[in-house]
Amino acid sequence: KDKEKIMYENEKKDVLETALKLIECDLIKLSAGNVSVRTGDHVVVTPSGKDYKELTPEDIVVIDLKGNKIEGKNMPSLDSIGLLYIYNNMPEVKAAIHTHQPYSTAISLIADKLPGILTTLINAVGSQVVYVTPFAPAGRIETGIVTVENLKGSRAVILRQHGVMTVGADLTEALYAAVYLEEASKAYLAAKPLGEPRVLTDEQAREAIDIFKDYHK
Repeated sequence: KDKEKIMYENEKKDVLETALKLIECDLIKLSAGNVSVRTGDHVVVTPSGKDYKELTPEDIVVIDLKGNKIEGKNMPSLDSIGLLYIYNNMPEVKAAIHTHQPYSTAISLIADKLPGILTTLINAVGSQVVYVTPFAPAGRIETGIVTVENLKGSRAVILRQHGVMTVGADLTEALYAAVYLEEASKAYLAAKPLGEPRVLTDEQAREAIDIFKDYHK
């Protein structure tokens, strides 16, 4: 008997591969966080409470923009309600990644923003500042609300005492934003005890953003 065709097979593979890259980059552990991509009126999202290393593309869940499950035997991520708020209020966003990456989360314990200290940060997030949001409980719509309110043109926010949310026109943009935000957070926390970290000028920041526009093309 032929294997039944699953919905959005390529998108599910991309979501799972991205989740595994997040583990490889030490941004998530076990089943923490989530990866999702929007395709039309549907969202392809990682399941709740499952170790990514044990998943297959068939384990990834499809929901609609109201949160109804369209396909999949697993429960969608507990954060789906917040993710749907982002997708419903930011139509330009086609992918979102939520992590509990430790160095960036540490920024939220001591500051309200991470300034543009590195070219890699600025070109990956597309802005000169990554803001720290007010606290929002996990698994609640508030996570999506504070993300939308605090992105302010960036591809990333730091969720206070929780983690990070990154967005993009595709999974690659959201992934690069998460990875290079963590690298910049490490650099900031290493430099801060020794003095006030230098911030790139407006001109340097604009150049970094412009260079990255064609980076993946």
